[in-house]
Amino acid sequence: MNVIGVVSALKSEATCIVNLRIPVCQVVNAGERTRLCLSSMGSNAARGAALKLREFGVNALVSFGVAAALDDKLIPGDLVLPESIAVDGESLPVNLEWRNRLEHLLSAHLTVTGGILASSEAPLTSRQEKLALGETVGACAADMESAAVAKVAADAGIPFVAIRAIVDPVDFSPPEALLSAVYPDGGVDFLRLITLLIGRSVSIKTLFHLALGMHAARATLTKVVQTAGAAFASESILESCHAEGNGESTGNSD
Repeated sequence: MNVIGVVSALKSEATCIVNLRIPVCQVVNAGERTRLCLSSMGSNAARGAALKLREFGVNALVSFGVAAALDDKLIPGDLVLPESIAVDGESLPVNLEWRNRLEHLLSAHLTVTGGILASSEAPLTSRQEKLALGETVGACAADMESAAVAKVAADAGIPFVAIRAIVDPVDFSPPEALLSAVYPDGGVDFLRLITLLIGRSVSIKTLFHLALGMHAARATLTKVVQTAGAAFASESILESCHAEGNGESTGNSD
């Protein structure tokens, strides 16, 4: 059976697909045609999750989660369906037939943006960082995991798409101090957070803005699943690839 593998870094992203307590780096069923692996943050973790999904025989890969805006026009909740992923001067492909099918399904319900998704090795914590990365690669948004998943898909010759909802706009970023209170899977160390609040390294107002951004992004990701299904409208793409050689052709466009 043709099955897709989904990599999500954060629990808050993964639960938009399936409402389960998912251990990090464990593959779970998220539907008849979908397997999900919670990677935790970062490219190495995402690569490990994608490779683990490949061991389970998935025929396509999805990077599913949130992203930071690099374009002033994007606001929390906007959906980014990139046409390519930029990392280290390289452009990694997205299956454009699959990506365009998703845009057709979702554009009636959500604000959908295309373009380039940039890879970042660390969270972007300032407007200057975001604008600099955007200008360097011509990207509209950035995340830390999609490039690693795209590379695994490219190496395996299987279709790939990235589905990313904007969580923070260009003009608002998570402060660097807050990162010390966040676990790799997005969970919060509340004792550390209280210490940061008491020491005024992080403000209640900042936490409120971050919560609003995540709420908007999760609402978008949930709408994607409700509209396109947990297999993300991949059926025809997988059947096409199977007919062309059991997944040996990605169906990507140059």
